[in-house]
Amino acid sequence: MRSIRARLTLWYTVILTVTLLFLGGSAYGLLSYSLSREVDAALNSVARTLTDRAHHANATFFPAEIDEIFRNFFGFSPWDRYFQMFDPMGRRDPRQHPATSSKLPLGREAVENAARGIATFETVHGLGEYPVRVLNMPVMDGGRMVNLIQVGMSLQSVTETRMRFLFIMAGLFPVALVLAGSGGWLLARRALKPVDLMAESARRISAEHLTQRIEESGAGDELDRLARTLNQMLGRLDASFSQVRRFSADASHELQTPLTILRGELEVALRSPRTSGEYESTIQSALEEVDRITRLVDGLLILHRAEAGALRMDRRTVDLGRLLEEVYWRLKVVSDSRSIHLDLISTEGVIIQGDREQLRRLILNLADNAVKYTEPGGRVILSLGLDGQWAVLDVADSGMGIPAGELDQIFQPFYRSEEVRSVAATGAGLGLSIARSIALAHGGRIEVESEPGHGSVFRLFIPLVS
Repeated sequence: MRSIRARLTLWYTVILTVTLLFLGGSAYGLLSYSLSREVDAALNSVARTLTDRAHHANATFFPAEIDEIFRNFFGFSPWDRYFQMFDPMGRRDPRQHPATSSKLPLGREAVENAARGIATFETVHGLGEYPVRVLNMPVMDGGRMVNLIQVGMSLQSVTETRMRFLFIMAGLFPVALVLAGSGGWLLARRALKPVDLMAESARRISAEHLTQRIEESGAGDELDRLARTLNQMLGRLDASFSQVRRFSADASHELQTPLTILRGELEVALRSPRTSGEYESTIQSALEEVDRITRLVDGLLILHRAEAGALRMDRRTVDLGRLLEEVYWRLKVVSDSRSIHLDLISTEGVIIQGDREQLRRLILNLADNAVKYTEPGGRVILSLGLDGQWAVLDVADSGMGIPAGELDQIFQPFYRSEEVRSVAATGAGLGLSIARSIALAHGGRIEVESEPGHGSVFRLFIPLVS
């Protein structure tokens, strides 16, 4: 029962069983109702014919005539047919031949109804093996009853017809269920065969073979949509694994360089005795490499926490203008040393909720990149403004710019174009990735406008305090 095919077959069989029972019961009810109506209609026609004959005073009711009348309206002579005619006092009418006399009971209700000109149908038991359907019809003359005619017939044919119907249903019902269940099993097997093929294909796909895809049947049905969804998921997994592998390779490469330098300097320092000044110089260089490794590891930790949704935020009220001013004065010395004009515009009255240190890191990364990739004599402008419910911070530079094809890649970890590597040898390519992660953690975003040779504008959007 753990098989979907078996469950589908069982459900199909159960539903079909309930349906057949309902249809069979409905058909049996309609058949019984139809037979009863036909018997009542035939008895009514027989009674009316006899009533018309009873209006003639010299009419005599012989057995052959009664049989003929029943045969005319029933199409056959019933096994047990009944006829009686009474006068208003309830005595047998002398016009009725003795051979036609029956032993039908005459109920009080039938007599009372007949006195009012109302015909009465009854089903009488005990006259034989089968019930008898009886019609009591008055013969009226001048608004008064002159005779009461009783006609009836055994319900043997009706009962036997019902039983034959039940026997036929009882015989066909199991056969229909077996055939339907077998057909349901085959249909379920055929319908689920593509699922088995997809499962087999999925089992062959591993982390090392994520480029494989599940084949579609081309029918455009639900299973094809499932295959497309699984293929899209595999595509996302492949991209994620590729990104992780690339991230790991880039991280290893970025860590390998300072570690190699650090190891080399220490090995050289230990080969032969050195003066205190030489040891101090070696230690100072080693500390620089350690600091580089520390910054790289800190950046990797921030990215990992951001991707895992675990980047801690000490949210407080932050004056974004004052924070931008602090970054400005920190980079002012660097920009002046490189003959780059660093300007600060519009920094008053912009209050947000956020982590001050993380926002400081974000702005510093954007501004430091602008200064780093702007040639001497260029200009970097830091500006702050409002746009509806957003604080907008722009970092514009007149540097080398970014090609349009690289705008979607610059926020990926460790991404650095060849042109950037030739201009700035330092840096691991994590600054923009970290900046975007911090912006997203604050409910904001970063947009870029750039043109090669004409500089770039990095625009940070942070929601204001509501």
